[in-house]
Amino acid sequence: MKKESKQPENGRKTTPERFFPKVGADWYRRRLLKMILGMIPVFCVLLIQLFNLQILHGEQYRSLSENNCLRKQRIQPLRGHIFDRNGRLLVDNRPAFDLYIIPADVTPVEQTAHQLAGYISQTPEEIISLVNENRGPYGYRPVLLKPDIGRDLMGRLMSRRYQLPGIVIQPSPRRNYIYERFAPHLIGYLGEINPGELSSNRYPNRRGGDMIGRLGVERTFEAELAGNPGARVVQVNATGQVMSVLGEEASQPGHNVYLTIDFDLQVKAQELLEGKTGAVVAIDPSNGEILAMASSPPFDQKLFIDGISTRQWQRLLNDPERPLNNRAMQSVYPPASTYKIITAMAALGEGIFDVNATVYCNGRYKLGDRTFRCWKTQGHGRQDIVNAISESCDVFFYEAGKQLGVDRIASYARKSGFGSLTGIDLANEARGLVPTAAWKKKRFGLPWYAGENLPIAIGQGYNLATPLQMGMLTAAVANDGTLYRPQIMKRIYSVGGSVVTQSEPEITARLPAGKTTMQLIKQGLFQAVNDRKGTAHYYVRSSDVPISGKTGTAQVISQLTDEFDLMSADELSEKQRRRFLPHAWFVGYAPSDDPVIAVSVFVEHGEGGASTAGPIAKELMVSYITALAPRDQIAAQRDTARKP
Repeated sequence: MKKESKQPENGRKTTPERFFPKVGADWYRRRLLKMILGMIPVFCVLLIQLFNLQILHGEQYRSLSENNCLRKQRIQPLRGHIFDRNGRLLVDNRPAFDLYIIPADVTPVEQTAHQLAGYISQTPEEIISLVNENRGPYGYRPVLLKPDIGRDLMGRLMSRRYQLPGIVIQPSPRRNYIYERFAPHLIGYLGEINPGELSSNRYPNRRGGDMIGRLGVERTFEAELAGNPGARVVQVNATGQVMSVLGEEASQPGHNVYLTIDFDLQVKAQELLEGKTGAVVAIDPSNGEILAMASSPPFDQKLFIDGISTRQWQRLLNDPERPLNNRAMQSVYPPASTYKIITAMAALGEGIFDVNATVYCNGRYKLGDRTFRCWKTQGHGRQDIVNAISESCDVFFYEAGKQLGVDRIASYARKSGFGSLTGIDLANEARGLVPTAAWKKKRFGLPWYAGENLPIAIGQGYNLATPLQMGMLTAAVANDGTLYRPQIMKRIYSVGGSVVTQSEPEITARLPAGKTTMQLIKQGLFQAVNDRKGTAHYYVRSSDVPISGKTGTAQVISQLTDEFDLMSADELSEKQRRRFLPHAWFVGYAPSDDPVIAVSVFVEHGEGGASTAGPIAKELMVSYITALAPRDQIAAQRDTARKP
């Protein structure tokens, strides 16, 4: 019986022919011929191009393959300039040439190192080690070999650049401090950025080897002065030499900073401090602008331009005169009799004394079983508060200190800016010290004794202040009681001349003294200079400019230490003797009736405030006011000429 084949329900065939139709040999031949004919033109094009590359232009492309390498170079920005308040240029930049080596391009290493060692102060082994350390994935990054090589060495190296593969000379700006040792503590210097600073994100667009501000204005206004780097794409040959510049993005120069200091006054301050150890601060009482800030001895900023050696750095650090220390704001000293301004404010403000109160001075003041002496052995006689300030009577202020107590004096001192930062835009300012009974208990575990109130009242004991703090107090007295934040930046300009930032006077506090108190204190300061009995009359009084001020002589120790007790005066060296001399202070302002300048002068171991510090302050104030007159006349004439 014949089986019936099953068909799908739809009736369609399911045989292989349904999906694979039968194809003859002719069909395959035709398809293959078409493919061969299509590929012939492609191969012809390739052959022609190969002939063009290898035969016609082979030499040209071989040269390009050897020479053509694109690299990105960094363009250092020009750092902003620094000017004084009158537009005098103090700091700018000079062109320099730095020698770099690109490790990946140095072949052969030994031969290049031996040739290069003859030009720079490095051994072949040091150069080889440097190259090997920096090879690898970043081997095309330039590594600094020697900064600021000078034009002569640059010329010699450029003449042999093909024999020194991997050597690159790049121009870069160098900081130029125009006037040697001019205001180094205020202006500051630059130093190389370290790895910690690079990773801190505080210095964007910086890399290893870049210089940043380390001190003073250079540090405070780093962001404004630094600018932003640019970049260029260059074509270099097989030895790393630049063949052409293919593209460039210009760097952005830093802004120019105009300081509040007066060039001539700063120079005068430094000249007057020469050979002494101390500080000078001059301030505009109307707004708190710093007109001069000098610390002696100074240091040379040029030591830091190309990186200071370890030996030079150690010499600076170990110098007993501490030239890196800005004594104007980083060193603290007993303010001595200049502090009597504070005690007078407290005594009048607390009602201990009034305008009519007097104290009799016979040269001694007895408290318990101790006798405290006045600087004037025979005494001053009967003194009111004006005469006590003028003649600096210790006995008068001993009585004030006894009745006030340390804590009430401290309250007035703090309200006058002592024991805290002034807020100046410079790093590492010292706070000083305003002692209290609680402070002593915490510090030494001892109670405050009544006898300790007396030296505190005359600026001795635990009292410590900076010359800047004393200067700001004096400026506040000069302007009838307003304490300003000290300013060192007047304005900042862009390279195009537009104002980026301009400082404005900033009031921080008012002296804790009423109108009558201020009048009495100012009268005492005027008499201190202009009355025959005043402590500063002989040394500070000027027939040209009326000056007001206060002297101070801070005792270092009352007697020689045990180390020198058994040594005669002849056996002590001059340095040893000077260690025990008092410090000299003078604070003042001028003209007395309409002050334009306030000054604080401090001389370590200067002995006499009137005789040592006083003349420095006098010459500064007189020279500044004398120089202001022609400047004001010129400015007035200029303004008149501009009027239509």
